[in-house]
Amino acid sequence: MHQLTRKIKSPAPFLSKTYDLLEAEEEGRRGSDGDERIVSWNTEGNGFVVWSPAEFSELMLPNYFKHNNFSSFIRQLNTYGFKKTASKRWEFQHEKFQRGYRHLLVEINRKKCEFPSAFPPFLKASSAPHDHHQDHDHKSNRTNTINPGVIMINELMEENKNLRRERMELQMEIAHFKTLEMSLLQCLSKYMQHQQPLQHCTLPINKLRRFL
Repeated sequence: MHQLTRKIKSPAPFLSKTYDLLEAEEEGRRGSDGDERIVSWNTEGNGFVVWSPAEFSELMLPNYFKHNNFSSFIRQLNTYGFKKTASKRWEFQHEKFQRGYRHLLVEINRKKCEFPSAFPPFLKASSAPHDHHQDHDHKSNRTNTINPGVIMINELMEENKNLRRERMELQMEIAHFKTLEMSLLQCLSKYMQHQQPLQHCTLPINKLRRFL
């Protein structure tokens, strides 16, 4: 006997995984006394905050999404209509993405593009007469409209640039300390072997003092 079964709509895997990630992190924090957070729901439960993008990318993204690209994660959020709601932290919200309301995930859909990617808007044929003034207005509107996703990507690129510069500076300091360490060890070795006064060592004491 054949029975008609109604197809049950399931939420997108990306949304389910993001929700699972937040629930697992919250469950893990209940048995922990630490205050450090990588990602969590916000206070109201109507959005979430990535407190440490670096740790989030390194420790969590690979477990849930098989990659460690924070920019890619943000692009996916933007695809489903999430909004970045804080300027000084990575907080995202969607009216259907709320703590304790998993069933609402099925109502979140991808944004629909007006034009297919293979056919850019500026190539679309038009039956209306060509109006240069209208073109100018469209260009002005495109110039004045800033894509939030582009802003976030630029912020990430700038942050990545700063991190690289800081890492380079740290590497230079570490290399300098290693050189001083070698000089100090050589000096101590000579002193132990020949009982020479420390003032005869070639260790750059003045340089060492600057880092102490």
